[in-house]
Amino acid sequence: MAQLLILTSQVDNDVLPSLGLLSHRVRQIPAQPAQLVNAPSSDLIMVDARTDLAGAKSLCKILRTTGIAVPLLVILTEGGLSAVSADWGVDDVLVEMAGPAEIDARIRLAIGRQALEQTSTKIQTSGVVIDEASYSAKVQGKPLDLTYKEFELLRFLAAHPSRVFTREQLLSEVWGYDYFGGTRTVDVHVRRLRAKLGELEQLIGTVRNVGYRFNVYEDDNAEADPARS
Repeated sequence: MAQLLILTSQVDNDVLPSLGLLSHRVRQIPAQPAQLVNAPSSDLIMVDARTDLAGAKSLCKILRTTGIAVPLLVILTEGGLSAVSADWGVDDVLVEMAGPAEIDARIRLAIGRQALEQTSTKIQTSGVVIDEASYSAKVQGKPLDLTYKEFELLRFLAAHPSRVFTREQLLSEVWGYDYFGGTRTVDVHVRRLRAKLGELEQLIGTVRNVGYRFNVYEDDNAEADPARS
């Protein structure tokens, strides 16, 4: 049984009639960005796009920008299916008249995929999410435009929080033993990486006369290792 959150402009209506035949716990709140601040926790979020495709698309994008950690599904009419594209940022779609078996299957699959992906390929710590499978990273929900080596450097440091590495060690681990460049290469990449981290540039800390480390916020749940959830 999952906890589901439906964002809809028609609260208390039967947004997805067959969902009532299942045992999942369902909450509905108005489909407004301001409502997301105090939204109840959930295992999956559904956005009602039956009557306002443009508004629903905008809301889905906002949800993705905030870095939600649960699957995002959109509820549509049959005719609305043609309007959905990859830039909506949703994990799956549901037609409003879908039967209970289909709804339950899509919910289970979406939640299962999310859990599998996060367990095996993601590092989450101190406001940074690093997806090793897609070679992408986000800081506070915003994608980072990183080169391959910048990503590898960030991934390696974040995978060993608070541990100090010399420039020589980083060259060996990130660039490889066959790299013949000097240690200044590390300094250049650290500087570029910090610039892209913006307000979180201090995540890459300097230990004078030694090297660099990944700083973990004191209130971060991952005290020893990056949280892989």
